[in-house]
Amino acid sequence: MTSIPGLQDFAEGRHHRLWEVLGAHIEGDDVRFAVWAPHAQAVSVIGDFNDWVASANPLVRDDFGVWHGTVAGIGAGELYQFEITTADGERLIKSDPFARFAQLQPQRSSVVYASSYQWDDDAWLVARAERHPHAEPMSIYEVHLGSWKRNLSYRQLAVELVDYMLDAGFTHVEFMPVMEHPFVGSWGYQVTGFFAPTSRHGEPDDFRALVDALHRAGIGVIIDWVPAHFPQDDWALSSFDGEPLYEPAEFAEHPDWGTHTFDFAKPEVRNFLHANALYWLEEFHVDGLRVDAVASMLYLDYSRGRGEWKPNRLGGREDLDAISFLQELNTLCYQRHPGIAMIAEDSTAWTGVTAPVHLDGLGFGFKWNLGWMHDTLSYLREDPITRQHHHREMTFAMVYAYSDNFLLPLSHDEVVHGKGSLLRKMPGSRPSQLANLRAYLAFMWAHPGKQLLFMGSEFGQDREWSERRSLDWELLDERPHAGMQHLVRDLNLAYQGNRALWENDYEQAGFRWIEAGDKHHNVFSFVRYDSAGHPLVCISNFAGIDHVTYDVGLPWSGSWTPILNTDAGAYGGSDADIGKVIVADDDAHQGCPASATVFLPALGTIWLTPEAASSREVLRP
Repeated sequence: MTSIPGLQDFAEGRHHRLWEVLGAHIEGDDVRFAVWAPHAQAVSVIGDFNDWVASANPLVRDDFGVWHGTVAGIGAGELYQFEITTADGERLIKSDPFARFAQLQPQRSSVVYASSYQWDDDAWLVARAERHPHAEPMSIYEVHLGSWKRNLSYRQLAVELVDYMLDAGFTHVEFMPVMEHPFVGSWGYQVTGFFAPTSRHGEPDDFRALVDALHRAGIGVIIDWVPAHFPQDDWALSSFDGEPLYEPAEFAEHPDWGTHTFDFAKPEVRNFLHANALYWLEEFHVDGLRVDAVASMLYLDYSRGRGEWKPNRLGGREDLDAISFLQELNTLCYQRHPGIAMIAEDSTAWTGVTAPVHLDGLGFGFKWNLGWMHDTLSYLREDPITRQHHHREMTFAMVYAYSDNFLLPLSHDEVVHGKGSLLRKMPGSRPSQLANLRAYLAFMWAHPGKQLLFMGSEFGQDREWSERRSLDWELLDERPHAGMQHLVRDLNLAYQGNRALWENDYEQAGFRWIEAGDKHHNVFSFVRYDSAGHPLVCISNFAGIDHVTYDVGLPWSGSWTPILNTDAGAYGGSDADIGKVIVADDDAHQGCPASATVFLPALGTIWLTPEAASSREVLRP
C-alpha cells in the first residue's frame, strides 16, 4: 500500500497543516482526493465528472487508513462526494470533511476550490504579532451574518458592516459560526463543514475579502469555533466510514443538543480539530477563536453501560482528554500566531481556564464571565424600589475578578428563547427601560474586563432576536433609539481614549471601590487606574429618582470633569445639568482623601476624570 507523505504525523496527531493533505487539491489539470476512512472496505470519489458512478474512480488505501487517488481533466468548481463501502457492505454517500467549499444547503455536495485571493493586510498582521490583548482596548460587536441585515453577501458586508463598525467604534467583531451548517436555526453551532465558510454569503475568497476589509479598517476579527460536538446528519461526520470515527464508540448523543461529541482521545480526531483551528487563523487571517461550549467538554462524562450523563471534574478518561486537547490547542495557536485572542465560553467555576499551560491551566487568553452577566441582569430586572435587596449582585463579580482574565458578555444567548431583548429585560416605562440600559452599558464599559455586545443592543433592539429576519433598523428613526446608538459610539470612543479603562483590567492595582454598599440609594462608584496611576471615576445611580446632592469620595481634590453622562439629551435622557466641573475638597470620605457633592440623575451613569492628573499623588487600591 502506498502512503501520502506526512500522514505518519497525522496518525500521531501532529500534522498542523492537515488541510494541505486531505480533501480535494488541484494539481495542474487534475484533482487529487484524499479522505480518512480506516474502517471502510472501499472508497470512491463520485461527481458530475463520472456521472456519480463509484466504479469510475476508486481510491486506494494507504497505511494509515487514508484513501486517495487522482481524477484527470477536472478542476475548480467540480461537485463531488465520497461513496464509502462499510465493513458490513453498506454504501454511504458522504461529503468531504476537509471540503473548502460546499453547495448551498440543502444540497450536500462538496466543491473543488482553490483560493486566488490576494491579501492586503500585511501591516495588520505584522502589528498584531507585537500586540498584548490583555493590556489593550477590546470592545467586541457580536454578529450573526445572516440577520444583521438579510441577504447580504460577504462582499456587501465588507462595505456595509465595515462602515458601521467604524462609525460605532468597536475594536473587534465576533462572528457567530461561519462554517457550513445545514440548519439555519442552529445559528451555525451544528457544523457539517468545518473547513468551509458557509456558501450562503458567497465563496471562501469572498469571506477572505470581508476579513481583509475589516483589517484594513483597523478592526479585529474573532470567530466562534465549535469543537465540542457535531450533528448526526448521515451525509456528514456521523459514523463516517460505517463505524464511530470522529465520535467515541461508547458515547450516546449529547443530552442538550442531540449531537455527537468528538473523541478527544483519538490522535487523528485531535489533529482534525487542531488543524481546523489553525486553518481559520492561517487561511483566513482571523485574530482569535471564541471556543464554544467549553463547559460541556470539561464536565460531561458518559457513564459507560448506564446511558447517563453526569458532572465529573477529573474522574473520567474523557475529561482528561478534553483538558489536554484544549491545552494543546491554545499552545499551538499562541505559539504560531502571537497577538491573537483565544476565548473560552465557559460557564463553570473551573480554576485556571486562563492560566498558562505550564502552570496546569487551560491556556486560554480570556474567559466569558457568565456569572457577571447573570448577576447584573438579575439585578436590573428588579424594579428600582426593590433593587436594594439585590445590591450584591452588582458587586459580587469583583470578589473573583482576578481569578481569570474575564470578558463581560451580553451575547445572543441573552436575547433568544423567550428571554426578550436587553431592552425588554428592563422594568418600567419605555423611557425608564432605555435609561436603565444606557446606565447599565456605561457601568459595563467601565467595569474591569473586556466587553462584548450582541448586535442590535447598541440601539435598543425591541424585539427578541430571530435568525430569520434583519435587525429592526427602522428604530433608528426614533430619537431615543438613535440616542442609544450615539451613547454606545461615545462609550467606545471614551473607552479607547482612557487607558484607565483597559490597561489594567487584570491587575488589582487597576480598580478600587469607592462605594460598593450604598444599597439604600442604589449607587455604585469605583475608580479605574491606568499604569501611571491616572484615574477615571464611574458613578452609577440605579434608583428611579435623582440624587440631587450626593456625597462621593474621590482620589484627590481639585476639578473633575464629567466626560460621560448617560442622561444627556443627545442620548435620549432628561438632559439634567450635572455640572460642567465638579470640585472636590480635601475632606476624606468613604476611604478617599477628597470628597465632592454631585448630582446623580435617576437611572444614570457618569464618568469623571481629573484635570492636571499627571501632577497628582495617586490613591492606590
